[in-house]
Amino acid sequence: MQGSYQIRVLTAAEIQTAAAWAAREGWNPGHRDAACFAAVDSFGFWGGFLDGQMISCISVVNYGEAFSFLGFYIVAPEHRGQGYGYALWQEALEHAGTRTVGLDGVLDQQDNYRRSGFEPAYRNIRFGGLPRGSLTRSEGYAVSRLSVPSAALDALDARVFPAPRDVFWRQWLAADGHVSAGARKDGVLSAFGTLRPCRRGCKIGPLVAETDEGAEAVLAELLQALPDGQEVFLDVPAPHAEAVQLARSLGLEPVFETARMYRGPAPKLALDAIYGVTSFELG
Repeated sequence: MQGSYQIRVLTAAEIQTAAAWAAREGWNPGHRDAACFAAVDSFGFWGGFLDGQMISCISVVNYGEAFSFLGFYIVAPEHRGQGYGYALWQEALEHAGTRTVGLDGVLDQQDNYRRSGFEPAYRNIRFGGLPRGSLTRSEGYAVSRLSVPSAALDALDARVFPAPRDVFWRQWLAADGHVSAGARKDGVLSAFGTLRPCRRGCKIGPLVAETDEGAEAVLAELLQALPDGQEVFLDVPAPHAEAVQLARSLGLEPVFETARMYRGPAPKLALDAIYGVTSFELG
């Protein structure tokens, strides 16, 4: 490394720069993703500055006392391979303390992550394209829009995410451009999801459901809010065969894969309830 290299927590404006870098890398984050997650942990976004200029970034967002998620790990192309990224990685990871840390990394970087103590758990597949199929909405489900968190949402979310994230949900459901919906069976919330605008098209995530029929009911509602001619992207755990089939039934094709990895004990998640991951970058 050369010059004066400083590592510190990013400002709100610098977090948006990190999101723009992620878009440049082809990760296609949602317009409001970074701001929603920054509200969870105001010390969760870090950057490396060479002679005062930001050249690297990373997020390590803490959820409670037991879990953290790492993402947005980027070094400006002209400064790669010189140790700047790894120095940032090491210092930012200290922010997680003894928490289990998760990440979604590109498959060819698994060995590098292993050297930092991360072990693979499963693959995620990003499906994308113009939706072409049609979904049958079961008459057993009542579907409505969601705008505020609830105890029922928190309880269902606890099955698929290893820490409470009530602050996140308050931000996520109210974010500009987000459309969220829930499906109730016999009056009980059994599925929910959010469609949000991204740099390219829209993503649906999270999409969580106790049954295939519930997932289809929410997905059908959200797709009605998709602007005409827009692509849609759905990030699906590869081991969940029914979720993979649901994405394919819409005519969506695999466009990207990640390895979900953990440093520390891997949380026990109900993968069969995850039809769409919230965010590869932020958990």
